[in-house]
Amino acid sequence: MNSNLKTILLTVLTLSCFTIALVELSGVSKTALLNKLNMQGNKANAAHNLESTGNLKELKTPAQSDRPKTTVRFDKDTFNFGTIKDGDVVEHTYKFKNTGANPLIIDDVIATCGCTIPSYTKTPVPPGQNGEIKISFNSKGKAGNVDKAITVISNAEQDRIPLKFKALVQ
Repeated sequence: MNSNLKTILLTVLTLSCFTIALVELSGVSKTALLNKLNMQGNKANAAHNLESTGNLKELKTPAQSDRPKTTVRFDKDTFNFGTIKDGDVVEHTYKFKNTGANPLIIDDVIATCGCTIPSYTKTPVPPGQNGEIKISFNSKGKAGNVDKAITVISNAEQDRIPLKFKALVQ
């Protein structure tokens, strides 16, 4: 066989393997998503949840969807840092109260980018009690008007609550 043909075939084979690995690791396939969520033992139910919503962000495990709901009230859902300097690291704490009848469980707080680091109450918040979500925003390289958000995922009736913040970075 011609050495150029061998090189071409080897390149095609390598790229095919790379593409398959990339698809699996990126979460494009349902199998990869289930593996990432460690749901191998419950594939049928998780796959059904994924197919019925058609949206990866709405995928809920049975444990999430079956647990008791509660309500939560944030003091403020938007905060303005005002004018800050490029490179400043600023912090804000969003305070909330569990206004429902069941404990509030925060599963995760997701930031829209790596410039924002959230920390939050990890233990269940009993009814009538307060909790907080603290964010640290690094403004380096973010010159201009900044509008960012974090998303609180919990067992509240509104299971995804957006909290926003703004800043003018100079």
